[in-house]
Amino acid sequence: MGLFSKLFGKKEKPDLAVLIQQGAIILDVRTPQEFKSGHIPGAMNIPVQQLNQQLHRLKKDKVIITCCASGARSAMARSILKQAGFPEVYNGGSWMSLRNQIR
Repeated sequence: MGLFSKLFGKKEKPDLAVLIQQGAIILDVRTPQEFKSGHIPGAMNIPVQQLNQQLHRLKKDKVIITCCASGARSAMARSILKQAGFPEVYNGGSWMSLRNQIR
């Protein structure tokens, strides 16, 4: 951790590929139509608009990495999950970018 990170409390960004290798769930929050047009193999699809009603499908003891088309909906999904008590949730940004990071 760098000096500025220590001083200002900034956390280093985790290695999402390692988290996925360790069993993290990839949660794609795009619409089913968007998901069908392309997604990361093994990703779970719950549209952000339905997330509050579908929380029972997720486990709080798992790391969750959210993704969408651009990173905006995945940021919203991260907030929803954090407010619902999920302790370790990361915004993976766009699904294509995340896919490239974890290859």
